[in-house]
Amino acid sequence: MTDTTGTDGQPPEGIIVGQEDDEAEAPRLERRDGSDDNRLKRVIFDVPIEVVVSVGKARPLIGDLLSMGRDHLLPLDAKLEDPVELMVKDRVIAKGELVQAPESEGQLAVKLTEVVNVSSLSE
Repeated sequence: MTDTTGTDGQPPEGIIVGQEDDEAEAPRLERRDGSDDNRLKRVIFDVPIEVVVSVGKARPLIGDLLSMGRDHLLPLDAKLEDPVELMVKDRVIAKGELVQAPESEGQLAVKLTEVVNVSSLSE
């Protein structure tokens, strides 16, 4: 997979990681366009959101869950090499693989392998 990040660590405009050529392109907002209309559209980029990384699921019985203590292992339905899902609310927005964050000890990061074309999602 080729590196799709620009000098600021962000993908270049119009790039969606893992996107096929026949899919719709991501919306573009010109960064240098100082018009009021463009500024209003770009204000959304400063709104923080919470992204949840879903590694796997478990379905224990309530009795088993209540009896768990320290050092108890809860098996998940996923393997170490399985892709993880990045979710906003209940929507999968991307998939990736867990990696150790560069230049940090023990911190995890997600290397994106596929990004959902959000413009094609319906309510």
